[in-house]
This record gives sequence, structure tokens and C-alpha cells, in this order.
Amino acid sequence: MVCAMPPELPLNIVFMGSPDFAVPALKALVQAGHRIKAVYAQPPKPAGRGQKERPCPVHAAAMKMGAAVKTPKTLKEKSAQDEFAALKADIAVVAAYGLILPPAILNAPRLGSLNIHASLLPRWRGAAPIQRAIETGDRKTGVTIMRMDEGLDTGAMLMAEETDIAPDDTGGTLHDRLSEIGARLIVRAVTDAAAGKLKPVPQPEAGVTYAKKLGRDEGKLDWTRPAEDLARRVRAFDPWPGTWFEMNGERIKVLAAAAEKGTGAQTKAPPVGAQTKAPPGTVLDDRALVACGEGALRLLQLQRAGRGAMAADAFLRGFALAPKTVLG
Repeated sequence: MVCAMPPELPLNIVFMGSPDFAVPALKALVQAGHRIKAVYAQPPKPAGRGQKERPCPVHAAAMKMGAAVKTPKTLKEKSAQDEFAALKADIAVVAAYGLILPPAILNAPRLGSLNIHASLLPRWRGAAPIQRAIETGDRKTGVTIMRMDEGLDTGAMLMAEETDIAPDDTGGTLHDRLSEIGARLIVRAVTDAAAGKLKPVPQPEAGVTYAKKLGRDEGKLDWTRPAEDLARRVRAFDPWPGTWFEMNGERIKVLAAAAEKGTGAQTKAPPVGAQTKAPPGTVLDDRALVACGEGALRLLQLQRAGRGAMAADAFLRGFALAPKTVLG
């Protein structure tokens, strides 16, 4: 037996998003029977060796669905705002869109604008909440659906779902899990919005943190930091921007690593011949153990430029990381 939708449904939705994170939400809204009046996404950008312009993931997904796609460079101009208002959307759903939404855009839909944010607000407002949660060592994170206002992720919270951050979670695995949670939550949220059941809760002032945008150069491993910090950073920055060190002018990617306890380079069971307190960045044994500011980092999976990823033991058969070598 198929249950009929309430009279308010299906809704006319404008969807605004750009990266992979937003695609499951777009698909879930379509599968739930809602009408996508238009999809707003970042303009195509040059990519690949040929630097040909490629649509972002949301743009590509929308084209496959046959949805109208708009890629304005800004929404600050009145012409863009009038075009948006002419869509007569019931509600706007925003997920990592990448453009600032002025009040004329936020307030145009009849039921307002809802945002899918990949953290448990008010913790980790900003651009990179998934990676910063892992990097900092948070035990839990989640997705918050909020009503958008003019601030940076400051809107009232409507619903949330948490998930544990597993010891082996990477930025990629957590991204995918939160993306699916967001898709599930937003379908509930728009249904409740149509029925007038949403109960906005203002974000508390306590506990606010900001997740600054990831930089390409953040992945360079600073051996003076504690090994635990670097191990989390390796996981957090997988797949982007990745983590790496330089040796003999070559950049070596570190795809997996584990911290080993100790003070400085002094581990619980120092390898034969290893210095007990070597400078940070010193290779301590023949299995890619590297001294850090606190403890040591065991490199588990590595990759040279233009080559495939390799387990450390296989990598070391073709690339020497001799004990007492100082990296970077």
C-alpha cells in the first residue's frame, strides 16, 4: 500500500550545491517525489591534463536527471536575484554550494532556505568541518539541518544526527557517511517544513569553533609535531589535500600511518641501532619509523609521483629510507 503525500507535498525545490557531498541529497529529494525547479552549482572549471572545463559533481548529476542547471558567478546582482525569485520555489536546499547567499535569495522561497551542514553545530562552523573534526581528535560528529541566515553557519538548528568517528576513519570515509546522513535528514526536514512541524532551536554561544578552509600546502608533514597529531592529519587529509614529505627534492605522499608512543624519538621499544632521542624527522629503523616532536610515526603506505600506492615494505625495496636519514 502506497501512502499518499500530504496536500503540501510534493514541494517545488531549488537545490544549491556543488561537490560530491551534495549529490546524495539531490538524488534523495528527487526519489522522494519533489519537483526540482532548478539546480544551482559552481561554474565549470578547467581540470585534468587538457585543462578542459568540467562541471562540478552536482552539475553533472543534475544534467543526468534532466534538471535545469544554473551556474552564476555571483548572486549579489539584482538580475540574478530576480531570476531566482521567478522560480517561485517553496523551499531552497543548500549543501556546500560555495557562494554567499544574500537576503533576497535566502528569503525568496515560501518556506525559507535550509542548509545541510556536516557537523554538530555550533562546533565546526565553516568550510572544512569533516577534516577538522578528525584532525582535532573529535570522537563524534554528525550532520545538522539548519535554517539559513546571513551569518556563517549561524542559523537556527532544525534537526541533527550524530555518528562516531572511528579510529580508522579518513576524510573520505567520514565524508561519504555524513553525505548519506544529510540526504536522509533533508528529506525529513522538507516534509516537516511543509507540515509546519519544524521547531527552530537557536545555536548556543558556548562551543563555537570554526573549520577553516583546507589549504593545499597543509599536507606537508611537520615532524616537530606530536606523532598522534600527524597520524590524525594523515587520515583527515585523505583524499585531499593529502599528506607528504620531501626527500632529495622529491615529494613522497603518505597515505597511511600510525603513531607509536614515546618521548621525542624514544619509543617504548627502540629499534636496534636507533638513536634514543633523535631530531624530529629522523628515520629510526629500516621499516619507516620517523621521529616526531613527541613519539614516532610509522609510515604504512607511501606513493611516489606518477606511481601507484604501495605498502611501506614494498615501497622501501625500491626507495631507500635508511636509518638516521633526516626527512624534510
